[in-house]
Amino acid sequence: MPKSRIRKKADYTPPTAKQATNIKLTSSSWVAPVMLALFLIGLVWIVVFYVTDGTLPIKSLANWNIVVGFGFIAAGFGVSTQWK
Repeated sequence: MPKSRIRKKADYTPPTAKQATNIKLTSSSWVAPVMLALFLIGLVWIVVFYVTDGTLPIKSLANWNIVVGFGFIAAGFGVSTQWK
């Protein structure tokens, strides 16, 4: 049976723990509550607009209230990019 080749390069040695410190994988505590709050505000804004036949939340905006509601939802998605 043939003999296997001998390894020429040295074994891998991982870097010391001193170099691998300061890695933060957790998100800030404000991200999840703000994200959920923006989602809910946007949803409630749109639901109130439809339930009140356009008289609330802001009558002068008329159908632009839908855009405002989706703006809150989009802002929630923007904040969600900070969540780790």
